[in-house]
Amino acid sequence: MSTLTLSGINKRYDNGAHAVRGVDMDISDGELIVFVGPSGCGKSTLLRMVAGLEAITEGEMKIDGTRINEISPADRDVAMVFQNYALYPHMSVFRNMAYGLSNRGMAKSDIEAKVRETARMLRIEDYLERKPAQLSGGQRQRVAMGRAIVRSPKLFLFDEPLSNLDAKLRVQMRIEIKRLQRELGVTSIYVTHDQTEAMTLADRLAVINEGKVEQMGSPMDLYSDPKTLFVASFIGSPHINLLPARFENGELQVGATTMPGFEALPEGVPLMLGVRPEHIAQHPEGAFEISVDLVEQLGADSLIYGAVSGFNGDEPHELCVRAGEASQREPGELLKLNFETDRAMVFRQDSGERLV
Repeated sequence: MSTLTLSGINKRYDNGAHAVRGVDMDISDGELIVFVGPSGCGKSTLLRMVAGLEAITEGEMKIDGTRINEISPADRDVAMVFQNYALYPHMSVFRNMAYGLSNRGMAKSDIEAKVRETARMLRIEDYLERKPAQLSGGQRQRVAMGRAIVRSPKLFLFDEPLSNLDAKLRVQMRIEIKRLQRELGVTSIYVTHDQTEAMTLADRLAVINEGKVEQMGSPMDLYSDPKTLFVASFIGSPHINLLPARFENGELQVGATTMPGFEALPEGVPLMLGVRPEHIAQHPEGAFEISVDLVEQLGADSLIYGAVSGFNGDEPHELCVRAGEASQREPGELLKLNFETDRAMVFRQDSGERLV
């Protein structure tokens, strides 16, 4: 089990692209860290730098206090699980899992014991003699994980390993990865663009945007206390509601509505009010009114979508409200709403900085 330290990590390509920008990070022994962000944000590049598959332009990377910048991928003692499984098609499951151990010169009896114990843990012991083409996607992913586990590496690196699986299997494998990581206690980094996957797996999240870590913390810290507009809008499903606002004469104006409880905000600066769908309440005398467009019934609760107008001639802004299962609404119905102002957030539109 190991620690990982990143100090001032940058990645620049010859074409001038600056893919990773000044990343500083300390990952503790046994932690599962998730890098999350949109496609092209630099999260996979950062992971590949940890693996040694991408050279570091600037900065220093250490495993257990030892600098690894110049150490080859084979000598870093890290194991990587890819989204395309990267299995040898001509080899059996057993040989795929045993291959790395054979290359290390491990005794055949020890290889046999280690592979079979790992296969039992992953519930693939009945498939050891099959070829990858004879397996389902979920079974192939288990084999890829098993090949990493048998090596007992210092670090596990997962590069969007579930992106090729269907929705139900993704949930099952997510639970499996979390269980295994807890059981093995291996320090792990997991890359995904799926924020639901990130929220459910991570001990801590690193939200990455344009090569920079916007914010790092526990999933619920980032959900309830985002420091930037990007983090607030990226983390959470359904997405946070965002409405343009302004602070004038000591009051926050949201469209034609004055919202109490906000003080000392900058005047004359375009602002954005953010409120989560569960922090909007239906009320017969609510300050906002929407015309219901769509209702998604989710069983225990429902999501109500509608447009709120009154923004200086702009197009109506879509709102999402999370309601209980007893809340039956129809398209076209007018609905009055109040925001929980103590849970609302205010951001600068230009810089994305969180003000309240």
